[in-house]
Amino acid sequence: MKRLLLTAAALSLFAHAASAETLVVSSWGGSFRDLIADTIGKKFTEETGVEVEFIIGGTIDRLNQAKLSRDNPESDVTFTTSHIGWLYANDGLFEKLDLSKIPNAENLVEQAKISPFHIGAWAYVYTIGYLPDMVPADVTFESWNDLWSPELEGMIAAPDFDPSHIIAVSAKLEGVDIENWMDATDKLLALKPNFKAFYTNDANSQQLLSTGETPVQILLSMNAYYMQSQGLDVKLAIPKEGAVLGVDTMGITTGTKKLDLAYKFLNAALDPEVQAQIAEIKKGSPVVSNVELPEELASLPGIFTTPEQWESQTLIIPHELRAEKTAEWRKWFTENMIAGN
Repeated sequence: MKRLLLTAAALSLFAHAASAETLVVSSWGGSFRDLIADTIGKKFTEETGVEVEFIIGGTIDRLNQAKLSRDNPESDVTFTTSHIGWLYANDGLFEKLDLSKIPNAENLVEQAKISPFHIGAWAYVYTIGYLPDMVPADVTFESWNDLWSPELEGMIAAPDFDPSHIIAVSAKLEGVDIENWMDATDKLLALKPNFKAFYTNDANSQQLLSTGETPVQILLSMNAYYMQSQGLDVKLAIPKEGAVLGVDTMGITTGTKKLDLAYKFLNAALDPEVQAQIAEIKKGSPVVSNVELPEELASLPGIFTTPEQWESQTLIIPHELRAEKTAEWRKWFTENMIAGN
């Protein structure tokens, strides 16, 4: 009897240990942490019984911490931006992905196949957002060139943390490859009188728009839709040159002891129902082609559901080049566009 009781106790402890197994995900905090937990994490736990825990922090802070803990990684899966993902990959912090272990990746759109080490989880755009009642009627934003209209003097805001969007746009308008972006600096400098402010984060962007201090912004589409939900009449334009595509990505941490579970998590992220939920919550684009969205969602500017939309309505900055140039671009922009503005 004693032996039976001990065996039962051991089995109970084993079952508890199994049920307590977790997958650790590195992500941003706030609404993005909740987004991952409530959609991907929920699906993953339903399929595996394994709970998801989070390490949260800023994009660069988490990259630096991953470098410090490379010999004993703190997370199994990491979410980051497409270009910062290249910094992880180039530093050996991401496993090379075997897409055969991610069946749902069969439907991954080409624009979300970022590298052999990280793939898209959802997409969005940075484009022109504006308050229609405060913008001259003849400024239509059919082209990015409209930002340079003298009528918009002292009306525009842009992010101070990432000038890549307007640098890419200026290069496009000047007809030069972004590798030769210095050939478009005269175009960039010509826009300086139209800037009123440079925002530091989404909350700062919202404040500048809601007060009307900067009725025109180079704006994250997801942020625009959030402000619309709060009652602000902000419109998004998709200029004929395309909106600047952003892809948030996921990779598997090198050295994870839970490789199979990490692959199952990535597969859950690309489940079409999960992708539809993410699109509904954040008003971003699904990154797999087999998602059905309601028409009122699919028709929103900056949400792409067809190959033609992905091709014709996006302006794509090469992700690895962007990783290489980000520091250089920020330095130039800070010294030449923000200083003294």
